[in-house]
Amino acid sequence: MASPDTHHSVLRQVFGYDSFRGRQQEIIEHVMGGGDALVLMPTGGGKSLCYQIPALLRAGTAVVISPLISLMQDQVQALREVGVRAAFLNSTLTPEDSRAIELGVTEGRYDLLYVAPERLATDGFLELLDRTPIALFAIDEAHCVSQWGHDFRPEYRQLDLLHRRFPEVPRIALTATADGPTRREVLEHLDLPDAGLFVSGFDRPNIRYEVVAKTNGRRQLLKFIHGRHHGESGIVYCMSRKKVERTAELLAAEGVAALPYHAGMTKEARTEHQQRFIREDGLVMVATIAFGMGIDKPDVRFVAHLDLPKSVEAYYQETGRAGRDGLPADAWMTYGYGDAAFIRQMVERSDAPAERKRIEQLKLNALLGYCETVECRRAVLLRTFGEEPPDACGNCDTCETPVESWDGTVAAQKALSNVYRTGERFGAAYLADVLIGSDDARIARNGHGGISTYGIGDELDRKGWMSVYRQLVAGGMLRVDPEHGGLSLTDTARPTLRGEQTVRLRRDPIPTRATPKRARGDSLEGVLESSLDRELFEALRAVRLATARARRVPPYVIFHDRTLIEMALERPATPEALSTLSGVGRKKLERYGDIFLRVIAEHG
Repeated sequence: MASPDTHHSVLRQVFGYDSFRGRQQEIIEHVMGGGDALVLMPTGGGKSLCYQIPALLRAGTAVVISPLISLMQDQVQALREVGVRAAFLNSTLTPEDSRAIELGVTEGRYDLLYVAPERLATDGFLELLDRTPIALFAIDEAHCVSQWGHDFRPEYRQLDLLHRRFPEVPRIALTATADGPTRREVLEHLDLPDAGLFVSGFDRPNIRYEVVAKTNGRRQLLKFIHGRHHGESGIVYCMSRKKVERTAELLAAEGVAALPYHAGMTKEARTEHQQRFIREDGLVMVATIAFGMGIDKPDVRFVAHLDLPKSVEAYYQETGRAGRDGLPADAWMTYGYGDAAFIRQMVERSDAPAERKRIEQLKLNALLGYCETVECRRAVLLRTFGEEPPDACGNCDTCETPVESWDGTVAAQKALSNVYRTGERFGAAYLADVLIGSDDARIARNGHGGISTYGIGDELDRKGWMSVYRQLVAGGMLRVDPEHGGLSLTDTARPTLRGEQTVRLRRDPIPTRATPKRARGDSLEGVLESSLDRELFEALRAVRLATARARRVPPYVIFHDRTLIEMALERPATPEALSTLSGVGRKKLERYGDIFLRVIAEHG
């Protein structure tokens, strides 16, 4: 096994970092010694280095199994920029290019080779590997093996053949998202019975979590972007293709550079939009969950959900695409009772077996609990993954503005009784009007002005009753008709109606008239306090963009924002001083040092 000094030498000279993070060094040494490993590390935590450094230090070629073409291409570009001999084999290559790379593999000309799981399992590729010294196998996005997961890829279940065919080659499976059942599936289906389990903390302290009650989702989103992230890169997730299109159109009409992305678009259009998002600064991608897995863009400043994801695990995975560079970022979501109803109905109408439906409903319940919590959101999120975090993080909406809870038993009884008295076919807005005694003509027309629940809800206003109904749906006491939006009682409502259980509800915070800018220190503007520093940072970003376009690579492949911030703050004047900054390795110093030093000198 190579010594730790060798590991540190590669880390500094090739990748430009001074020290390992978390358990990186421990994982690297384990794999260097020939051990198998399952690595769970949050997005942006440095998973790639856990196999890239052993790939450079062990004899042979490391084979990396990656689920997406765009992901492997981005990683190969980034590795080549730091002088690593890397290549990929996928369907974008011509037959001639593929044969040339295959020849290079057998001749030992590559340190890392990226392939899709479908290609790896073919007889021709396995025969190629039989003729090649293999340093290790790295299985990225390993949660794709789980049939209960949100990114299930059946091809991943063929990867157990690696252990049978190459029993002496170490394997490292990596993922940012895996609860207990998913971990067990990964170990079982990848045939990793003796693998070392390396679980890093799931906390992403730079991400601020916020959930707001949905009134007009797209207008709320627009206010959020203009208030906190105007001109910055972000991702907006919507449930339907139509909603993606309409949201992207609204943002663009209101001065936000936005593009749609969904499976109904042509492959060429999706590829063009994804490439623009990766290569341009300040672009917002509005997408279904078809977009995002493997996106390696470090400067995504926010991820917004206009609709509920399917589970806490999916939510964590999607929000983890924000702030991969460790700088401040937002995870913002707007949600209403209709979102939960829609997902419940999708689960029930699916062809999945009963046990899978039961698990999906439990996962949705956990997500609704996160949305309706009065506790620290980060604490609720982390406990889902088996961690015991502090009670308050100070960087989520419920910590910054504590939410009041109240005994809502009587209110719940009134709301549920009102559903029954009106025939279990009306939506929350109409039901709220009945409770507050509205003179709406529909109420008179339906004969509901004389029922016992008409006007008995004067303790709350219309928004208050809408909140009560949303929380009763989240608690499973009411179901929503997915076509008409009407509410009906479930068996779970009976104990409340009989007075056999108490119900505690959250009191939704009153929204402010304007979404405030993030506090100084919680944003890029706060990190760069001086106007001169900000001016230099923008000049460095401009030259980075020009350089990236000339080399036809994403800007972050040149340098991350974090490195540019260090340049703006430290203002190195010599190559030696520049080489001490995070992310400036030997190859990048040779290639780009003079360009960036010139910009710094011009702003001296």
